[in-house]
Amino acid sequence: MFDNHAYNLMLQMTEEHKSLWRIKNEYTKDAGDCSGCKGIWEKLAKDKEDHINELSSLIKEHIK
Repeated sequence: MFDNHAYNLMLQMTEEHKSLWRIKNEYTKDAGDCSGCKGIWEKLAKDKEDHINELSSLIKEHIK
């Protein structure tokens, strides 16, 4: 059984994955031809990917 801290990290990673999916599959498409909006969604997607990678590393440390 994991401690609450590990569960919190896993829960946050799940939220980041859900948000990344929405950005890539909905929000970017909804931005249409607006390059400014597409740009911000691409930036946010990159940020989410970085968060996911960071959380993944932390989770691995805590569930060894």
